[in-house]
Amino acid sequence: MEREEVILCGSSAYTQKYYLNEAFEGLPESIKDELKIMCVLYTEDIGGVLTLIFDEEGNLNFRTVADEGDLLYDEIGSVLKIKQFQQTKRELLESLEMYYKVFFLGKELTEEELED
Repeated sequence: MEREEVILCGSSAYTQKYYLNEAFEGLPESIKDELKIMCVLYTEDIGGVLTLIFDEEGNLNFRTVADEGDLLYDEIGSVLKIKQFQQTKRELLESLEMYYKVFFLGKELTEEELED
């Protein structure tokens, strides 16, 4: 069986909406709140659409898109904001990857992963 990408959450500056995949409703409220703040803050500052997606191996990736004629979308700011999130929210993002790998992909954690 081939695995596909799974959307965790996303936010759109165009529709001014936030989406959390209902498969992740079981996450603690504090984590759901932090994801919402992160996504909405990104789209308010940068514009466009931000989606957090788990790939086939369980890695969490940031995916951004913007309408072709969107002159307000900040492409350089997008790269910088994502790098900032990856640094300041590293622990959260790594924990989400581990959660996904264990509960969705059924992987067993090694001793080394448990210690991290």
